[in-house]
Amino acid sequence: MAELTFTYGTMAAGKSTLALQLCWQLRENRSDVALWTFGDRSAAGTVTSRIGIEAEAEAVPAGTDLEPFVAALLERRVAILVIDEVQFASVDQIDALARLVDDHDVDVHTFGLSADFLLNVFPGSARLFAIADWAHELPLTSNCWCGRKGRCNARVVSGVVARAGDQFVYGDVQTGVVHYQVLCRTHYRLGQLGPDAVAQKKAAQRS
Repeated sequence: MAELTFTYGTMAAGKSTLALQLCWQLRENRSDVALWTFGDRSAAGTVTSRIGIEAEAEAVPAGTDLEPFVAALLERRVAILVIDEVQFASVDQIDALARLVDDHDVDVHTFGLSADFLLNVFPGSARLFAIADWAHELPLTSNCWCGRKGRCNARVVSGVVARAGDQFVYGDVQTGVVHYQVLCRTHYRLGQLGPDAVAQKKAAQRS
């Protein structure tokens, strides 16, 4: 029986790495494996990992009708589909993936974030939590600068944790004026990005 699965985690937890590893292992012994991305950091038809590995993939625009993409898979007799950055998929697209599993017996393995920088669950991820055959969090997690488990994908704009903005941002935004940083719940709530920020706050309180 084919399954729809969802593997999720914070940024830098190794989601893309695991998707690439799964795809590589499957393709060692079979030729009916396809790789999709709904918005890789490379902004191209490639799944990339921060540890430096990558593979060509079909870039599927978020929100687009999946019917022609599914038809192409079936024509190629694809039996397993691996998808990265699935959090950017729409609810309708997730439902289409479920039909691909149920009606055509294609295994679909998806990887992505669960929540955005405001700690709201992405619509696509929420749909997967509701209808996937199973969903689990990656055992490897990113840590906050304090050493605690990182639970929150903070969007940092000009050195400040953002509390508003568009939910979807595509491409690699790990450096520069806008970037992301994984924080624990406490330091996300306080907006503290490192020990220097804590020290400065304490100094200001003493003065």
